[in-house]
Amino acid sequence: MLDKIGIAKRIAQEIKNNYYVNLGIGIPTLVANYIPEGINVVLQSENGLLGMGPFPIDGEEDPDLINAGKQTITTLPGSSIFDSAMSFGMIRSQKVDLTILGAMEVSENGDIANWKIPGKMVKGMGGAMDLVASAKNIIVAMQHVNKAGESKLLPECSLPLTGVKCVKKIVTELAVLEIASEGGFRLLERAPGVTIDEIKKATAGKLIIEGEIPEMKI
Repeated sequence: MLDKIGIAKRIAQEIKNNYYVNLGIGIPTLVANYIPEGINVVLQSENGLLGMGPFPIDGEEDPDLINAGKQTITTLPGSSIFDSAMSFGMIRSQKVDLTILGAMEVSENGDIANWKIPGKMVKGMGGAMDLVASAKNIIVAMQHVNKAGESKLLPECSLPLTGVKCVKKIVTELAVLEIASEGGFRLLERAPGVTIDEIKKATAGKLIIEGEIPEMKI
């Protein structure tokens, strides 16, 4: 079973050379620390930054440099800073190759719910709806089950939707899955030490298992 860092490390393997990548709040922000060597990638933050680097070393934080989740970050040579209007212009015109988001629920059709829990006060949906509507590829970083042990990979989302039929792939503490064209969660890899039965029990939506399922390499 993976921890949050393990999930981030596995997702970092999905990043290709010369990608423009947007990292959502939560686990996705950790991906910045594990970009494979030799990969040229530009990280975009929706609050107005291209060229985001890894998290700063303790004591070297700059409070004026933050990501969309208000975490202090670093910039790389050639980074640029701009306003939100330009940032969302980039997003809406599909300049972002890959978006990595957290989620509270994902359905077997690729729907995502990640911005609101009914009854809880939120400041707003942020940029998630723009990102899921415009990104060429969306990978979700999430826990497979909630604190009560209930699956978050469902036949249908019960929470308000952020986007419909937009998720391509999901990485959890248990597995790597993709949304099948016919609907359902196709199991691609299992986390080290995790069994197929454990993944079955943790997945409420349709789970598609084809052939031998390898352990993921972190």
